[in-house]
Amino acid sequence: MSDKKPIAVVGGGSFGTAVANLLASNQYAVRLWMRDAAQAQAINSNRKNPRYLKEVVVLEGVTATTNLAATLAECDLIFVALPSTALRSVLTPFAEVLRDKLLVSTTKGIEAKTFKLMSQILEEVAPHARVGVLSGPNLAREVAAHALTASVVASEDQALCKTVQSVLHGPTFRVYASADRFGVELGGALKNVYAIIAGMAAALGMGENTKSMLITRALAEMTRFAVKLGANPITFLGLAGVGDLIVTCTSSKSRNYQVGFALGEGLSLEDAVERLGEVAEGVNTLKVLKEKSQELGVYMPLVAGLHAILFEGCTLEQVIAGLMSGEPKTDVDFISIDGFK
Repeated sequence: MSDKKPIAVVGGGSFGTAVANLLASNQYAVRLWMRDAAQAQAINSNRKNPRYLKEVVVLEGVTATTNLAATLAECDLIFVALPSTALRSVLTPFAEVLRDKLLVSTTKGIEAKTFKLMSQILEEVAPHARVGVLSGPNLAREVAAHALTASVVASEDQALCKTVQSVLHGPTFRVYASADRFGVELGGALKNVYAIIAGMAAALGMGENTKSMLITRALAEMTRFAVKLGANPITFLGLAGVGDLIVTCTSSKSRNYQVGFALGEGLSLEDAVERLGEVAEGVNTLKVLKEKSQELGVYMPLVAGLHAILFEGCTLEQVIAGLMSGEPKTDVDFISIDGFK
């Protein structure tokens, strides 16, 4: 890819803004698309995003725009940073424009009615495009602040992976490649649910042992569910699995953790989401994950428990009590030990 070819970022939220800046810091011209004309104008005039990462200076190499057709036509590499609820509707009119383009989803969510991951939606919307995903322990605020960060680009398309590695790699951002797109993307979507539980546990003052138990049992649930759907369990030992789960479940910068913390403080779900002011994908994911896990017969007590807290009037203490009273089984599901099969 020529250095002179602009790169598109579709979606001007926190992560879209952070990725745009990351690309610009690597001397690429960036087209940052957003719906809001006033927001785009503010970025171009003041070099600040008025809604997200307000303290971050948006680099001169980033041009904000509201013209999606022109942006997609001009760029061969397109990072998609739209909320899961908007991705299909925003990109569907541009199927032909997206032919042979490289589309990289950065959205960690699942479409409610179809249980499709974002890359699967991209394949439906743009069947002739080349598709990958970017996932990992990548808090937008830290990426924007140039904290040392590693990520995973996943695709069966090795050339796409190498291109993404090339444009994003820099002094503070390292990108590893994976061929398990499904596992990487599923890890990024599922961990958001458990971050809500972790935030609640923190707000309620639960101990470090309890937090560790929640995170490791969350990893077991995530992996069990993903393997049922065909993912590689080893993927969940990497950045997109345990790496992303740890940062999302322990950092107050995590949107889903913040929602959980607010819930633990006694706010309603509506008030918690309103306080955040951004999309917390874990809330959307929880509803579809609970239904899908029941359909597949996958044991996911934390998912069922959080659903009971948010929509059935239970408390976190009751959920943890249920976890403690459940039948003890093997620690890790995907190793075979004599006597524990």
